[in-house]
Amino acid sequence: MKLKHLLPLVGFAVLAAFLARGLQLNPREVPSPLVGRALPAFSLPVLEAGAPPLRHSDLRGRVSLLNVWASWCAPCRDEHPLLVDLARRRPQLHLVGLNYKDEPAAAARWLRELGNPYRAVGLDAKGQVGIDLGVYGVPETFVIDRDGQVALKHVGPITPEVLRTKIEPLLDAL
Repeated sequence: MKLKHLLPLVGFAVLAAFLARGLQLNPREVPSPLVGRALPAFSLPVLEAGAPPLRHSDLRGRVSLLNVWASWCAPCRDEHPLLVDLARRRPQLHLVGLNYKDEPAAAARWLRELGNPYRAVGLDAKGQVGIDLGVYGVPETFVIDRDGQVALKHVGPITPEVLRTKIEPLLDAL
């Protein structure tokens, strides 16, 4: 009889433990099944007229940063000066853009106005490559190692702190 009265208390304690653990998690840390795996295969037309398509194989053989962005994305505008500065400070970095569900003319205008830090910009007009990458929204950034494997996925805009504490140390290590 006493055991029946303890069950609600035990259930409440278990629920409280799960909620307490959930409050300690960082909502920006979205686990990605791609981390530690090869970048999915893709071939995309590029923003630059006459240039060859952007392929996943273009990101092998060197450390690359793949930034998913769009001209209609306000947080992308916030992070963009950091990417321009990063490209200036690290000219050897292979920084590539993936323009997500955007109009090419709007993307080109945006880069003319704000500066173009990218070596190439692939156009993912329908968002299929974004789906393959597990993109939740823009901006998202991937660090790709020399073997073409995803070393890091960052969801949301890059901030000076994220750049300083996560991305640049990883780039240096790779």
